[in-house]
Amino acid sequence: MNTEILGIIAMFGVTLLLAIPLGKYIAKVYAGERTFLDPVFNPIERLFYKVSGINPDNEMNWKQHLVALLTINLLWFLMSMGILMNMESLPLNPDGNPNQSADLAFNTTISFLVNCNLQHYSGETGISYLGQIWLMFLQFVTAGVGMAAAVVLFKAFREKSTTQLGNFYNYFLKSCTRILLPISLILAAIFVFEGMPMTFEGKDTLTNLQGDTIEVSRGPVAAFVPIKHVGTNGGGFFGANGAHPLENPTYLTNMVEMFGQFIIPMAMVFAFGFFIRRKKFAWMMFGVMTVGFLLLAIPNINMEMNGNPAITQMGIDNSLGAMEGKEIRLGAAASGFWSIVTTVISTGSINSMHDSSMPLSGMNELLAMMINAFYGGVGAGILNFLIFIILAVFISGLMVGRTPEFMGKKIEAREMKIAMIIALAHPFLILVGTALAAALPQYTSATLANPGFHGFSEMLYEYTSSAANNGSGFEGLGDNTVFWNISTGIVLLLGRFLPIIGPVAIAGLLAEKKFIPESSGTLKTDTSTFGLMVFAVIAIIAALAFFPALALGPIAEYFSLY
Repeated sequence: MNTEILGIIAMFGVTLLLAIPLGKYIAKVYAGERTFLDPVFNPIERLFYKVSGINPDNEMNWKQHLVALLTINLLWFLMSMGILMNMESLPLNPDGNPNQSADLAFNTTISFLVNCNLQHYSGETGISYLGQIWLMFLQFVTAGVGMAAAVVLFKAFREKSTTQLGNFYNYFLKSCTRILLPISLILAAIFVFEGMPMTFEGKDTLTNLQGDTIEVSRGPVAAFVPIKHVGTNGGGFFGANGAHPLENPTYLTNMVEMFGQFIIPMAMVFAFGFFIRRKKFAWMMFGVMTVGFLLLAIPNINMEMNGNPAITQMGIDNSLGAMEGKEIRLGAAASGFWSIVTTVISTGSINSMHDSSMPLSGMNELLAMMINAFYGGVGAGILNFLIFIILAVFISGLMVGRTPEFMGKKIEAREMKIAMIIALAHPFLILVGTALAAALPQYTSATLANPGFHGFSEMLYEYTSSAANNGSGFEGLGDNTVFWNISTGIVLLLGRFLPIIGPVAIAGLLAEKKFIPESSGTLKTDTSTFGLMVFAVIAIIAALAFFPALALGPIAEYFSLY
């Protein structure tokens, strides 16, 4: 078997084996049970609570959780705008990188605030080291926010009937200190030993093999890269992201970075099962997600390894696969696999240029973000998947003539209305944004690197990435303009907070309801049959919402090759 394929299988297998015990650990953390890291982090957390005046034992209802979440994000927004627009006057800027314009700072701030990291600047030249450290801070806390929101759902389905759903700040701080930080430290140690830079010095002057003198950007890269993956953020320290040799030096770092972005989204599924004491239900969720993931990943690996047929027809050796926009040290297989890992999980990091992917590979990358529920981002993936579960429960109830029930709670009109609004908001943001970009060529045509079908795909990808809080891009698009910065910034905001507000509201409303014990007529939601129902709902919604747009872009481009 191809060694590249063996590497992919090994990485996935190791991640799954470690995700199960990590899921059990995460469940214990959120349940307030004793863990082996308590002696280290208990004093640190007590210090945070003492300085802030927060009592972590004060219980909140779902509305109070959302108020706390939105308030703290507003504070970070104001701080970020101040830093990014004044970098020239602040320390840690040895290369003299300029301030960001108001529209670019708005986009960058919103992008990192919503765990997306859609970057309309190049890290080497567009931001100072202080700016990078601030963005690294945002990568921690925004991931923590998503995880804290998911725990509200955990708590809601663990209790039979309650309005008290824990404390947002307690969940948030534990997510950062006990989960994100330890894993990031382990990855950072590996990256330093593999040659990733970790310095506050400015550019280094080197002489290359041709005898030319060049300047090489560097910085605290080894501290930045772990949390960009562990927190499913994806922002690159360098403009080329994980395709840059200093941000991803070796095949080992490539595998570790893929593991880093995979481990918590996978573990959160098992944590949910352990927390609510329904491990079989967690395996159902994991099965649906994994089948969806493999249906996207396997074709991508195959297409990228087979390469471009037009090049083969020219008599040029194509045995290495579709290598345009890829790193030879990583290869076509690992690049094709990464392209789905990063879009399914909403990390948005890259180790190859997605703009150079084969047309149907680009379609699968788009589909992964359009569905946005196969694993998903830390915390957010569980919340998105809940919407499809609610829809599947409701449809199943109608099919058998029963009032829909889930986890002992009746699904009624109020929950269904919220679920439908959230399910339709995602395609609405993507399709309306793309339609506006296509209808306003005076703002967009000059920014497209490719005409025709591929140019349409570039626009579609930009809004899909924004709405899915992904951050990757078809980087043929010149996106640092007022139009792209403002329009994607608005989509970023709505695409992040609506899918958090909706599922948290549904979970809170269901938690308040009277618990109904299971009976012989209760719909079993932890079976493979129900898993197939959930998968069918996901597939039907994705097909109805997005197939026409995909037909105008990557599908049309695919047929143009032949």
